[in-house]
Amino acid sequence: MRAVLEEYMQRDPRIKVAFREENGHISAASNSALALATGEYVALLDHDDELARHALYFAVEAINQNPSAQILYSDEDKIDEQGNRKDPHFKPDWNPDLFFSQNYISHLGIYRRELLQRIGGFRTGVEGSQDQDLLLRCLPHVSPADIVHIPKVLYHWRIVEGSTARACGEKSYTTEAGIKVLQDYFSAQGREGVKVENGLVPNTYRVRYSIPQPEPLVSLLIPTRDKVELIEPCMRSILDKTTYRNCEIIILDNESSEPATLDFFKRIQAEDSRVRVLAYHQPFNYSAINNFGVQQARGELIGLVNNDIEVISPEWLSELVSHALRPEIGCVGAKLYYEDETIQHAGVIVGLGGVAGHSHKYFPRESSGYFHRLKVIQNLSAVTAACLVVRKSIYEEVGGLEEDGLRIAFNDVDFCLKVCQAGYRNLWTPYAELFHYESKSRGEEDTPEKVKRFNKEVEFVKAKWGELLRRDPCYSPNLTLAREDFSLEGI
Repeated sequence: MRAVLEEYMQRDPRIKVAFREENGHISAASNSALALATGEYVALLDHDDELARHALYFAVEAINQNPSAQILYSDEDKIDEQGNRKDPHFKPDWNPDLFFSQNYISHLGIYRRELLQRIGGFRTGVEGSQDQDLLLRCLPHVSPADIVHIPKVLYHWRIVEGSTARACGEKSYTTEAGIKVLQDYFSAQGREGVKVENGLVPNTYRVRYSIPQPEPLVSLLIPTRDKVELIEPCMRSILDKTTYRNCEIIILDNESSEPATLDFFKRIQAEDSRVRVLAYHQPFNYSAINNFGVQQARGELIGLVNNDIEVISPEWLSELVSHALRPEIGCVGAKLYYEDETIQHAGVIVGLGGVAGHSHKYFPRESSGYFHRLKVIQNLSAVTAACLVVRKSIYEEVGGLEEDGLRIAFNDVDFCLKVCQAGYRNLWTPYAELFHYESKSRGEEDTPEKVKRFNKEVEFVKAKWGELLRRDPCYSPNLTLAREDFSLEGI
């Protein structure tokens, strides 16, 4: 091997080799190579992988377009020993909570050399997750705008026996190292209440955030008009299954008249002092009725909940609250299933279907989704208000839901985008699971009046958010906007 390397050094003066006297493993060896580097940027490449022929061209193009870039990363695929390529990974732009859940950045990673020198290069003792650790230690020194995604496949990850390219569970020590580097990162940030655990699939992680004691009050708002067959099981599941106790449940009664419904309202308030029924005597306007409810709410946090929701996981509200209390987080959404246990909501992709659509809709409950996106906490541009938790202060800061232009549809998408615009990150978690019997209370958009109103709301969103609808940063521009399945554009 030494003879081969020396031959290439003689062929091209740009090739430099550090001949170490002892095996320092990947971190120490990478530091030896880093000491030889003179370029403004450093790209990381494993010895058995390949770069696309045009990789450096597109890297330089991205640097020229983003002169303040500190970190760049590309899309990637896998290549077998015969040179066949497969499994392209088309990534979102910088997505902090997805990165905390899995190292989706890794290949091709490019760093400003001065940044790596500032943090002391690679850390030994975290082999297996050294790239993840490197980026984590860079984060306090860069802004989100300094992390640039190149949405092109510039890296071919070699599939060989024993490699995590073959199966994500091949090297268990990488998961253990990943937990360590994440825990170290949060400790360094002074987040001692954060606990990192194994995720739902190998080489993924669950980051748990503590809830202060006493628990802050959460106001759950549930609009309804009659439909006792929906609101009663919804309420029973919340009251009987939810482990988070410090909540008030406000039923926003939009002129119910059926005796069975009115009787239920009396009984449920008598049974549990946390339940209030507030009368709302106006034509149905989802935005207005929730804004009214927020004005009456006593909680530090607001939970928007549909009347056709039923709880599955008892810790659903604790999970949503734990993220909503993070100062950088805005809206937090849950994993919702249809009655047949297929996915109803795993976050909202902006631009899907023309305006917005639900990620992985109709996928089986047990599916991991596109590169495990159904199994990991992540940032998304929007989440559905069928089950959404947000701090009341943020709700009021952005002006609540749009009452005039979006009475029924897309008000949650608009609200979430306003929250993003205000500087917060929205988030979806798979650890809060509920059933959602979608549209059972109001029915489908199938009358001429409903269709006309729906089309006006579509045009409202397009006029206001048109640029974002063309390029959701939490989704890849290489993936289709015609379907919810994360398939390729144009297929």
